[in-house]
Amino acid sequence: MHKAGFVNIVGNPNVGKSTLMNQLVGERISIATFKAQTTRHRIMGIVNTDDMQIVFSDTPGVLKPNYKLQESMLAFSESALQDADVLLYVTDVVENPEKNMDFLEKVQKMSIPVLLLINKIDELEQAGQPENNGKSEKSGKLEKGGKTGKASVTSQSRLIEIVERWHQLLPNAEILPISAKNKFGVDMLLKRIKDLLPESPAYFDKDQLTDKPARFFVSEIIREKILLYYDKEIPYSVEVRVESFKESAKSIHIRAIIYVERDSQKGIIIGHQGVALKKVGAESRKALEKFFGKSIFLETYVKVDKDWRSSKRELDSFGYNPE
Repeated sequence: MHKAGFVNIVGNPNVGKSTLMNQLVGERISIATFKAQTTRHRIMGIVNTDDMQIVFSDTPGVLKPNYKLQESMLAFSESALQDADVLLYVTDVVENPEKNMDFLEKVQKMSIPVLLLINKIDELEQAGQPENNGKSEKSGKLEKGGKTGKASVTSQSRLIEIVERWHQLLPNAEILPISAKNKFGVDMLLKRIKDLLPESPAYFDKDQLTDKPARFFVSEIIREKILLYYDKEIPYSVEVRVESFKESAKSIHIRAIIYVERDSQKGIIIGHQGVALKKVGAESRKALEKFFGKSIFLETYVKVDKDWRSSKRELDSFGYNPE
């Protein structure tokens, strides 16, 4: 008997979907930062064993679109509701459960198994005062960084309140508290997913890790560094295109174009005497060498493409087409 299926991860921005995806796949497939709207595409990560294949999908955070790029991002999230065998709806301990109710109402109507994951429960534990100074007890244990400690009464009661509120909104969902960052509950979640998968032959080759080409991960890694090193609107006005990707046995030569919407943004990306762009290039190169396991020669350039986020033609050229 072989099991296989699509397990799609959805939820609002900044709840930890990409961190969870990387933990489940065991590889760094999705970029994960502290900033919202980090993920723009639907990204698959594939887990294979002899008798099973799980095709995970990370999706952009659900939001009310303000321009065409965000419309495409929302379409990626909604497409994940259409082909899932198991749906993982991720929330956290601070967000309003009734945020983006239009999307949640679509989840309510789904007939497939829905696992509601309350992420970041370690933040509840940090907010309360531990009662036993980290000594392990059978009740109320939370794993954190390989250690165990009893959560405070306050954090436990708060978690119960959150679970009850979500149970009212998604009464048919299984609710699992987790901490993706600290790997708490991830093994239990993976076991439950395996139980729910349908019998099926594999959908992809057993040695395949993702559906995305190498160039995609180059652009994502560069964009991640821009998200980390620039403030305000700059990271959200940026797109990266790999113009050249030449691979040999020991090295890869890459030429990448960083697109912005305004001349002023181009100046900020480059920085005084090119210092800012050099930093992005150096940090990107280090991450790329780790990702590909080869020496990387990276050239980066900055160009202006006015209002690319609102142009269907430009969005299509950057791969923002959910179909």
